[in-house]
Parts: sequence; C-alpha cells; structure tokens
Amino acid sequence: MLNKRAKLVAVSAVGALGLSLGLAACGGGDGGGSSSKGLVISYEDPIDHLDPQRIYVGAVIANTTRLVYRQLVAYPSSTDPKVSGTPVPDLATDTGTKSDGGKKWSFTIKDGVKWEDGSDITCEDFAYGASRNFAADTLTGGPGFYLTQKLAVDGEYPGPYTATPEQQAAFDKAITCDGNTITYNFKSPWPDFPLAIASLHMMDPYKKSFDKGEKNDDKIFSNGPYKVKEWNAQKGGTLVRNDEYDPETDDKKVREALPETYEFKYGEKASTQYEKLFADSPDSQYTIPGQSRVPPEFYPRLSEAGVKDRYTQVKSPYVDYLVPNQNQMKDPKVRKALAMATNVESWIAAGGGEKAYIPADSIVNPAVGGYVPNPAYKDRNLKGDPAAAKKLLAEAGAKTPYPITFSYPQSDTADKQAAALVEGWEAAGFKVTLDPLGEVYYSNIQKPSNKADVMWGGWGADWPSAMTVTAALFDSRQIEKNTNGQNYGNYSNPEVDKLFDQAGSSATIEEQNKFLQQADAKLGEDVAYIPLEISVFNWVVGSKVKNFTTSEASSSFAELGSIDVED
Repeated sequence: MLNKRAKLVAVSAVGALGLSLGLAACGGGDGGGSSSKGLVISYEDPIDHLDPQRIYVGAVIANTTRLVYRQLVAYPSSTDPKVSGTPVPDLATDTGTKSDGGKKWSFTIKDGVKWEDGSDITCEDFAYGASRNFAADTLTGGPGFYLTQKLAVDGEYPGPYTATPEQQAAFDKAITCDGNTITYNFKSPWPDFPLAIASLHMMDPYKKSFDKGEKNDDKIFSNGPYKVKEWNAQKGGTLVRNDEYDPETDDKKVREALPETYEFKYGEKASTQYEKLFADSPDSQYTIPGQSRVPPEFYPRLSEAGVKDRYTQVKSPYVDYLVPNQNQMKDPKVRKALAMATNVESWIAAGGGEKAYIPADSIVNPAVGGYVPNPAYKDRNLKGDPAAAKKLLAEAGAKTPYPITFSYPQSDTADKQAAALVEGWEAAGFKVTLDPLGEVYYSNIQKPSNKADVMWGGWGADWPSAMTVTAALFDSRQIEKNTNGQNYGNYSNPEVDKLFDQAGSSATIEEQNKFLQQADAKLGEDVAYIPLEISVFNWVVGSKVKNFTTSEASSSFAELGSIDVED
C-alpha cells in the first residue's frame, strides 16, 4: 500500500488511513463512544481517493476501515502484532470457508447490517463492489489488480459500466450469491484471501444505485459507525454518528467508535501542525496528524516537558524508493548510473537522520516474509559514487549533462531531501530539474503519459507477503491505457511477469518466496527501482487525545479503533 510521506504523508506515505468506532449517544448508532467531543485529523494535502475500490494509501485505508467502511473480515485494533494481524469477522459471520484447494472461498453475510440509508447490505452489493475493480480505465489507482488477475472470469470483463450481457454473465459465474452467502471462484489457490480482504477495500460492498463512477471519488456511502455530515474535496469535512449502524453487529475489538465526531482538515503544512501541537495551542488539543510525521527541525524538542508524554515513535512497514521511468530513461546503463550516483546517506540526513530512517537494501521490508537483500544493492556505497556513474554514462554514449526531471510529493522536508540528491546526480553528469507536486501526487504519476524521468515512491506490504510488494509494483499487466496502476515506472519484462505467475501459483510459501526473490534480483539488475530507506514514524498528538496508539493493522498510523478524546 502507498506511503504518503508527510503526505511524507506526506512525503513518505504511500502508501494511507485508519479510524475507530464506539458507543453513541442515542438511536441505532448507540454503540461505542462515551465522549461528547470530537477528534480532529489534520492532513497536509487532500486525500486522493475516498471511493473504497480506489483507496490505496495506508493512512486512508486505516481511517476509513474504523470509521465508515466495514469489510467481510477485519483486523482488530490491538498493539499485539499477533492479534492485530489475525482477521476476525466483520460483515461476515466468520472468516470464510475455503474449498477446492483454496480456489474457492465462501462467506455468509450477517443479518441486520445496513447502509446509512437504512437499506440492507446484500450479497449482491459485495458482488457489485468486486466488479468495479475491473473498470480500471475509469476507477484508477486502486489495488484491484489482485482480483482481476485471480478471479476465474471466462473471457474479458471490462467492469460493470461497459460489459455486454454476455460478459456480465461470465462475471456472475465467477462470483455467485446464494441468499446471504457469497462465493468467489479463483483461477488458482488464494490461501490468504481473508488477509487481502482485511488489508484493503477492493472487496468492499458497493450499492449499485449509489454508483456514479469516477464522480464518486470524494463521496462516502457509509456502513460504519460514522457518516458524512458535510465534505469538501479540497478542505475536508465532518463525520457524525451513523444512526443506522448497529454496534451489536460489530466487534469492539475492531471499532469502539469513541469520539462523538471526526473532523478532517486539509491544507495545513506539517511544520504548522506540529508548531501548534508542541505549543499545545487550544485549537490543536483534540488533533492528531493524519499522515505528517514530526519534521526533523522539531526533534530536539521531543524531550520537552509537556511534549515527551505525547510523543510516540514506531517502526513503519514502508520502504521509500526511487522509480526510473522506463518510457523516458530507456537505456539500462543510464538507469544504473543514476542508481550509482544516488547518495542515500545525504537523503537520510536531510530527512532527519537515524531518528527518521534506516537504510534499505530492497523494496521488501525486512519484516516481510521472504525478504532478502537485493543483490544489486546489498553492498552498494550509500554515499554514492558519482565518478563511477559518470564513466557509465560515457559508456552508454549519453550526451552530458543528461537532463532528468525528478517528481516527488512536495513538503518542506521532501524539498530538502530532493535537493540533497541533486549534488550527487549532477556530479555524475545529470542535469536535474526538480518537480515538486502538491495535491494528488499518485494520480499524477499513475498516468502512463507522465514525462518525469524519476519519481519518489513509498510502499508497504498489503499483507505479510512479498507477493504484495514486488508483484504489486512491477507486474506489467496492470498497465492500461489511462493508468499504470502502482507500476509508476511503466516497467515491463515478460521474464519477471512469468516469475510472478509462478509465485502466484506456488503450493507453498517457501516456493513462492523463491520465485519472488528471483524476480527482485532481476528488478535490481534492470534498475526498476532504487531503494532509499525504511521509514520510522514519529508522532506528537494533542493533549486532549486519549489512548493514542498505532498498530500493524493501522500501518503505524493512528489506530482510530481505540483512540478517544477527553470531555
């Protein structure tokens, strides 16, 4: 999933969202919250997508899961990794039944679960939600490629908007409804399918009558403990109790829904957010940052009285990396020269040093099963080697200075880090133009027509499998006319795609990891990516915020499932 860094969510942050539930004051929404006051979540930039099938940023996934979008199964909001990493029933009665060697999964939907308009959530809503993943040219940016590559649909299926009756009939055989029981049929075994459901919103139900395609990208139709009172795509909005939500159908280990309201505020820079939080100003006392971590210039103040007890540091699941655009930087020697000239140490220093980052030697986080250092980066010089890179550019016959444009999500910290890379790159013979992008960063770099030569990316495994990293980012079959999905560099190598297929059809995790490690080595050889670092998250929250925690389920962002505020 994406880590939007302050966007670093954020610049680092691809990567996201996590939220919580609880007792209401009255009516059908009485379940969860005891507080009469609300929690404020401050974002530097507007959230890219609120359509469940398009959400793919960690913080946003986390937030919406706890507040507005329920799933068949969900992760509990526990600080114990074993608990928070094990799905429990949510809208389903149990965690699913598999058959046919894992090629078929069935779930029974609970009675009494409703949309915010009071209508029942049906099996057909789940089937329709799944079908939307196939409309990749209309609903861009989401993780639907997992489903579109695995679902046993006979022939091409373009999604519900343009499918012929015959194509829709083929889809309806792949996902079937029998009363309240939904069954998914896959081409090959999907043993960890419940983890995929709990980790992402691609399998969420969606009410057909509410669907207006891409026009719904900033619309929320809730089945959770909160619903939208008002919302502005550029400014944020307010969530209030959903009186059609019945806490008796939910699990308090997933959602306590404690604050009475949630206010999402967009547009305040990280430095401004934290200046207010460190000063404990009245307008920040009920605030938590959505994605923006503590900027490095504030690190010396973390031990101050009144601040240190509101400070939390946690390792994140994200690896930040650079992505050469294969459509622009076609010569592998030029890409290798760029990698060779990249000064990771200066990037880390500009971003806050060891308090903020740990050097990475693969795009796969060491906490993910199957991790091994990428051979191309295992023993590299973290300071870079501009002289050797310059020789490689000469060998490639590249005319110097070689012009490149570097795109990244703008923030004060990201500007400093980008500038830190320029020195090494230009010493090697590149001429760098920085292209800091503000809002909707990922929407820009997910266009195959994007002309940037190199881009920043941040990624964390969607669930504890390397399959959700390398295959998710570099399988060429997610590239469509209007989107490259998460394959921002438009990388395409049939040999690597074949390795992904072999991994996906492996009978054991050990065999799967073997193919994925081979694929990662080839990615390094082709310079499909350049690993930078593993993010460390530093958070400071308002003094009226209670029970602030993060969890694996919330991707190390705020765990809204259990956070409260003082009255």
